[in-house]
Amino acid sequence: MFSEPLRRQPQVLESGTTTVGLICNGGVILATESRATMGYLIASERAAKIHKITDRIAMTIAGTVADAQQLVRLVRANINLKMLETEHEASVRSVTHLTAALLFQNRLFPYITQLIVGGIDSEGPHLFSLDPLGSVIEEDKFTATGSGSVIAYGVLEDGYRDGMSIEEGVELAKRAIKAARKRDAASGGKIQVAIITKDGIKLEEYAD
Repeated sequence: MFSEPLRRQPQVLESGTTTVGLICNGGVILATESRATMGYLIASERAAKIHKITDRIAMTIAGTVADAQQLVRLVRANINLKMLETEHEASVRSVTHLTAALLFQNRLFPYITQLIVGGIDSEGPHLFSLDPLGSVIEEDKFTATGSGSVIAYGVLEDGYRDGMSIEEGVELAKRAIKAARKRDAASGGKIQVAIITKDGIKLEEYAD
């Protein structure tokens, strides 16, 4: 008898990723690179890893792309409904706590993702990091997630100072992503940056 041919396990699209967030004077900077992988294959160099949740709140994703995208859709839909019901703009904390609740209620079959939520509201700029089970850490300076985060942290630790301007924050975030791209094989492509101020979210992309 002939045995059945070996079936290949489907490969999952992942963003090995380096994402960073930092608080500046008057706003929050989120930055990522744009590489997505399937095993050893570079599947895309233009994966979107910064997602707008409200006009002044955004989220970065790292991990399994499908899980992260589904979570972003759920958070965005629920926050939009809440704002319609309350007729008030959502706070960064409320977006973070909703995300944490969604992660925690699925802890037995978790979303394989790490997230950074950053934005500005009536209380000022805020930055949070979340793990796959819904743990929340509020950051008062900076944070990083993903496979290149160890490298990015070194740059952030060395270059960050309190009261940095938005322009200085963007340059530091770019330096952190560039350093990670050089040493982490899962990080690559263009640098994506979100500048979040009271005036809204400005998205920028850099090739170098």
